[in-house]
Amino acid sequence: MIVCIPVDRDGQIDPRWGRAARVAIATVQGDAVTGWQEFDVGWDELHDVGTEGGHHARVARFLQEHKVETVLADHMGPDMLQMLGKMGLTVRLGIGGDARRAAASAELPVR
Repeated sequence: MIVCIPVDRDGQIDPRWGRAARVAIATVQGDAVTGWQEFDVGWDELHDVGTEGGHHARVARFLQEHKVETVLADHMGPDMLQMLGKMGLTVRLGIGGDARRAAASAELPVR
């Protein structure tokens, strides 16, 4: 499974999804993170440049390019949530704390 998570420089989940400065792409097998790459996406600075639809398209392209299947985040707006749902992605909200630990639990059933 390929997971995308907004992260800060300390390895914690950034509470901002659509305004994240940095995200991690994690490859998860079972309960183990087998791959981890971080990207400076600059969505914090780009969020208000252009239209909302343009920003959503920017996020969608990134997720498609990296073959993301699941997004973990603290929260996101309803329009972004709807877009990710239309893309067929699994979205888990209310996630905080250590980003790698959260990624490792991405395949576990939701309780």
